[in-house]
Amino acid sequence: MCTYTTEKFAIAGAGKGLGGGASAGPGAAGPGAGPAGPGAGPAGPGAGPAGPGAGPAGPGSGGPPPGWVRLSEAMVYFDHPVSAPSDHALAIDFLAPAAGPAARLAVELDANSAKALADAILSILEAAAPVAPEAAAALGR
Repeated sequence: MCTYTTEKFAIAGAGKGLGGGASAGPGAAGPGAGPAGPGAGPAGPGAGPAGPGAGPAGPGSGGPPPGWVRLSEAMVYFDHPVSAPSDHALAIDFLAPAAGPAARLAVELDANSAKALADAILSILEAAAPVAPEAAAALGR
């Protein structure tokens, strides 16, 4: 494993279709919670990109039935993917520690797809800035 960098930060959002829904369990997003064996998952400290290791993170929401789960954390890292068909991938784990260790959504993108997603996010924030104060604030306006 060669995690190049890992950023963990608080978020505010929601997600749907997460692995575990409202299962309970403390410590869902801490070191060693990764799905691919002992210690940290394939993406560094915290959760790896696939499996039931850690719950979604950040104030938001997401989840399978029974519904949405509040997301409070996200981890972004570049490493060898678990499932993506490339040698390296940008991985994003959305975590909801309060909902238990299975409440997480993991995404692995090749570098070009990650760049396209980042560009699309910024473009949408730019378009929304004139009518949405929170979008303007996110862009530093």
